[in-house]
Amino acid sequence: MKVSDILRVKGNTLYTAQPDEPLSRALDLMSDKDIGSLVVMEHGDLVGMLTFREVIKTLVKNGGSIGKTLVRSAMDDHPLTCTMETDMDEVRRMMLDRHARYMPVMDHKMLMGVISFYDVARAVVDSQNFENKMLKAYIRDWPEGEGDAAKA
Repeated sequence: MKVSDILRVKGNTLYTAQPDEPLSRALDLMSDKDIGSLVVMEHGDLVGMLTFREVIKTLVKNGGSIGKTLVRSAMDDHPLTCTMETDMDEVRRMMLDRHARYMPVMDHKMLMGVISFYDVARAVVDSQNFENKMLKAYIRDWPEGEGDAAKA
């Protein structure tokens, strides 16, 4: 399974922020859309990722206040990325190694989407459910006599 398979099911709605906008505006968008991350774009390029992890770190650093903090000050400016062709096993490994919950999907410099750890887990469960159904159907339709040869 590839990242493109997840994005095909998930859809392609993207929410972004700009690095020089107030963090409070980005948080309003995250709250309004009930999302855990924003891709930070500047002049059409990916420059960072803002997740609740970065927001919490900023809150702790500022004594519980956002104040006039800009997105640029809070964002991860070296986000982990993948491509549409990245295999799901590789994505899982990358996310686990970096403790990343969100990953932008890039096609060269073009942002194609964002996948979350939840998206990856859901894809794995759906794949396993499908495989289980196929195995059960195969066992149920086992031809008469083939099992008898194995017993002899």
